[in-house]
Amino acid sequence: MEFTPTDHARIADAIHHAEARTSGEIVCVLARSSGEYGHVPALWSALFALAAPWPLMAMTELSAQRIFLIQCAIFVALLLVFSIEHFRMLLVPRAVQRARAHRAALEQFYTRGLSRTTERNGVLIYVSLAEHYARIIADDGVASKVGQDAWRKAIDALVSQIAEEHVAEGFVEAIALCADVLATHFPADDKTNHLPDRIYLV
Repeated sequence: MEFTPTDHARIADAIHHAEARTSGEIVCVLARSSGEYGHVPALWSALFALAAPWPLMAMTELSAQRIFLIQCAIFVALLLVFSIEHFRMLLVPRAVQRARAHRAALEQFYTRGLSRTTERNGVLIYVSLAEHYARIIADDGVASKVGQDAWRKAIDALVSQIAEEHVAEGFVEAIALCADVLATHFPADDKTNHLPDRIYLV
């Protein structure tokens, strides 16, 4: 995925215009992945390699030394294959992926200062590409006035555009839809913009 300076500028401009309509703050984060999952290739490669000798011993007359060498070769070959991101992610249970992505989104919410707004009206738009995960997290001030369903249109627009590899367009649409929700409950005032109008790539 390539994110150009034009994409950065479009999203920054969308945030700027959105925040002109509301006292809320919007921050966008795009993650390539929410976790390394570094243990996964080694774990699955070891499981296959440990299972390999049994059929070889049952169906062949290979020596123990040759079976051991085949076992090592299987482990190394699978380790190389499973280390490729696409195959590695196929081995990670979906529940684990979602849990990792959700935790990463919460970490970004606090890291980017969204919990420190005066009216507790910050909103994070978070996307993690490897996990195919999109989430909007609203601070307590917003959550007390609107439910999670209020962000459904923004999430749907985001996911739809990203599926067609229009990542920047997805964020621009989601920002505008989030501003619609925020403007209803937190109309514009003379506030200072405390958080940068930009997207963070992590």
